[in-house]
Order: sequence, then C-alpha cells, then structure tokens
Amino acid sequence: MGLRSPEIVADAKPGQFVMIRVGSGIEPLLRRPFSICGRQGNDVFLVLYRVVGKGTAIMAETEKGGRLSVLGPLGNGFELPKPGQTVVLVAGGIGVAPLFSLAQAVKEKDIQFMAGFGSSDEIIRMDPINDLNGINISFSTDDGTKGHAGLVTDLLDEYLKKNRDRSDSMSLFICGPLPMLKRVAAMALDHNISCHASLESAMACGLGACQGCAVRSSSQEKTEFYHVCKDGPVFPIGTIDWNSL
Repeated sequence: MGLRSPEIVADAKPGQFVMIRVGSGIEPLLRRPFSICGRQGNDVFLVLYRVVGKGTAIMAETEKGGRLSVLGPLGNGFELPKPGQTVVLVAGGIGVAPLFSLAQAVKEKDIQFMAGFGSSDEIIRMDPINDLNGINISFSTDDGTKGHAGLVTDLLDEYLKKNRDRSDSMSLFICGPLPMLKRVAAMALDHNISCHASLESAMACGLGACQGCAVRSSSQEKTEFYHVCKDGPVFPIGTIDWNSL
C-alpha cells in the first residue's frame, strides 16, 4: 500500500515504522504497526502487510484516494553501512519490508539479499520500489518451488563459508521470524560479523508508554529490558538476550 505523506517520506530512515489506524471507526481501537517498506518519489512511502485478522482486513478495503490516520516515523532505524562494506540482507517472509527500505537507501549496490518464503506464490516482488536495480537476490522456499529448497539460513551459511576472508568487511542486517533471527544471530557471532536485527513485536502505542513490547537485554547492557518500539525496532545483536525470546 502506498501512502502519500511528504513529511513522513522526508523524515523516515530505513528500519523505522508507522502506527496506522486501519479504519475510521472505533473498532479496532488500537493502531497497527507497519515497517516502512520503501518510497516512491519524494511523497509516497510504502507499507507491506498480510491480511491476518480484522484490522488488516479493514485496511485492505481502503480505496485509492482514501485517508488513513498515520503516526510516524517511529523508532530507531538502521545505521547505514560504511562505504566499501559488503552488505548482506537476510529476510524471512514479510520481514523483507524494512530491508527493502534499507536496500533502497544504500548508495553502493554491492548487496547480497537473501529472502526465504514458504512457497513461490508467497514471494514478494521488488517492482514497486525504486532504485533496487543491480542487487544480487537469492530465494529459498520451504517447498522447493523456487530457489533453494530449504531455509534462508542455508543460503547464508553457504555464503559465509565461501567468503570467510571477507567477514571483517561485512555488514549483516536481518528481519523475519524469531527462529530465523536466533539462527542468524548465532552465525554472525560465530563469524564475528557486524549484525543488526529488526525485531517484530505486537505494539499498542508505538511510543514506549504501554511497555508491552519489552525484550530482555544481554548481560553486557546497563538496562534489564529494552522496548522494541522506543529503543528499536533495530538492535545490534549483542544487546539482546536471545535465549529469553
């Protein structure tokens, strides 16, 4: 879905999100969080969603030219990789959304994009997003209908084994289901690769007031908990206690 807001497009950074009131009535009462998936020109930003409940079903009925109440951009986004670094993006399912936005913002297009889906008919195309030409993208599907038959972490494991001598110059960015995040975080720590994860969480406010999206921090951090909406959704993997998730 494309939403026209020059102000949000001007202020948004890759990895940030918005809170959308999906309908005009009071039901559902709470806004829904959506990653900013990219932009079109200087006035339209994109959100990626799957209809899974009442809220997204209502939003899916929004017609062209309709109006939605949007709060954002919110949260802390990705720190852009330094020039000359090899950028590796690993996504699972709808977790491609914030990574599309990051890929669009990276000026040097030496990007390895690995995306995993359940089946070929679930693959999300990059076509609506500008400036993604030249990216090296590879797919995995659980049922083997496109690309590698298996998990997206298999693709990453193979890539890291082939490029062990380049690990110091890699920047790894990830978003997707929790089991995938845990596996990739362990791989990144094992190879001593810089890695940032965009966490997904249910949110009621998006501002840190309700404290419903708390995650336990690692023992090296000064605080016991972080809040995904306020402190994230992007975190260096070493700041999170992955065993508690």
